[in-house]
Amino acid sequence: MRSRMQRITTRMRRDDGAATAEYAITIMAAVGFAGLLVVIMRSSEVQQILTDLVRNALAFGG
Repeated sequence: MRSRMQRITTRMRRDDGAATAEYAITIMAAVGFAGLLVVIMRSSEVQQILTDLVRNALAFGG
């Protein structure tokens, strides 16, 4: 029969749920990055650059 300390140690070593925590951290980082992109894309300078880029690409292709 295992001692109480061995059972506690065994439970503490388990990594059940570790993958879930890693996914949660990754999702939070992705949400933060998406939020940053939204803020950047709302600026008029970036919108103008992207508009010019698309217009030049269409003019070059047509």
